[in-house]
Amino acid sequence: MHPRARQLIDDLRLQPHPEGGYFREIHRSSARVHPGDERPDRAAVTSIYFLLVGGQHSRWHRVRSDELWHFYEGDALDLLLAPPSITQVDVLVVSPSTGPGQSIQVAPADWWQAARSRGAYSLVGCTVAPGFEYADFAFLRDDPDRVALLAALGPEYVALA
Repeated sequence: MHPRARQLIDDLRLQPHPEGGYFREIHRSSARVHPGDERPDRAAVTSIYFLLVGGQHSRWHRVRSDELWHFYEGDALDLLLAPPSITQVDVLVVSPSTGPGQSIQVAPADWWQAARSRGAYSLVGCTVAPGFEYADFAFLRDDPDRVALLAALGPEYVALA
């Protein structure tokens, strides 16, 4: 592991994340909002630090709210997105602001997403609104039909499940 990544894990008190990598929630709004669907009220917004080290990835998952990814430090990160129907995979880059739209990327609500560092480590932030709740989270690997759709798009994508 890159020494700076180890230092960030220690200094930011990051813990292993269920989807891969390391994280710590840094904000959960006390304001409550209704998502506009069958879900109960949620925090208006939540935010985490998220770190992937070289060789790690964030497994394919979905969140039922919009998620903004923002770059903090290290190497660029690939954010892979697939619509709910999994008819395509788009690869966006979250990196220092070297081009339009690279320092911040959006994973729309209910879209499948995965991520991988392009180098030794990537420290990013993820902000979810309405706020993140594990009840709104699902792994793609738990849906065999969707895994098959992803596999049809390429083995490199299903390897991240």
